[in-house]
Amino acid sequence: MGSGAWTTTAYVDSLVDRGFSATSVTDASTRTATFAAMNTSEVYTSHMVDPLLNPYKVVRECCDSDEHPNTIPVILGLDVTGSMGDTAKQCAAQLNEIMTGLYEKVKDIQFMTMGIGDLVFDHAPIQASQFESDVRILDQMMLTYFEGGGGGNGYESYTAAWYFGLNQCKLDCWKRGKKGIIITMGDEPLNPYLPGGRLSQLTGIPSQGDVDTRDLYKQVCEKYDVYHIAVKDPGNSYAWYDNRIDSSWGELLGDHLKICTLDQLAGTITNIVMETQTETVSTSVMRNENGEISW
Repeated sequence: MGSGAWTTTAYVDSLVDRGFSATSVTDASTRTATFAAMNTSEVYTSHMVDPLLNPYKVVRECCDSDEHPNTIPVILGLDVTGSMGDTAKQCAAQLNEIMTGLYEKVKDIQFMTMGIGDLVFDHAPIQASQFESDVRILDQMMLTYFEGGGGGNGYESYTAAWYFGLNQCKLDCWKRGKKGIIITMGDEPLNPYLPGGRLSQLTGIPSQGDVDTRDLYKQVCEKYDVYHIAVKDPGNSYAWYDNRIDSSWGELLGDHLKICTLDQLAGTITNIVMETQTETVSTSVMRNENGEISW
């Protein structure tokens, strides 16, 4: 876990292994159009939580190594409720652009992807991959069970990503005085709390009662730089909640709330990660004959 490096060839090969034609996924614009034309269930084919993503009594580690001595852990929380299917598809479609864009600037990025739903209404509102550096990011992301649920309460359980990051992750960057990064994505307002009983049932951590969002935010900010991307798209619920998104997320996160369209997703994620890096990373970047980054 966490070893290796991202390459475009491995990314395309993984998609071809899943039944995509090479011509439909090699070029970024063609790939985006290919994914957009598919149903969410054709991209995310799991019908239940995969054992590799089950959050019950697990710890996810992001470890420094000789290959990656200064790991930068990124938790990317995908809203897997019904209105966010297009965003989830484009995360997979644009993942190569996200990773190559980051690798041009920093070497030791490791991503963990999460599927986030509604703890009250959904069967599988927390799913969590391992931290990875190579094409296994895609492989595990594609295992996500896109439940397509959510409820009528006007928010999803986005802060479950904060809770998981605090209580079920072990990051070597903390030993170096550095923070991890949590980026959630969605189209609804910030949830005011997490229901403690359901949280305990899903994670195996004994309940101490409901988890207040503001209290949790104070704790998580000690360990992570926290961001949220509100995805503005005609196919989701953003237009219904735009004012409440601004007032809830914006009040708490300030300029760490980012608003973008689907075609801006890769650039927004890349910019967030680089925004957190206070020191300029000087690394010699080389490309092989296929134009891929090598170190």
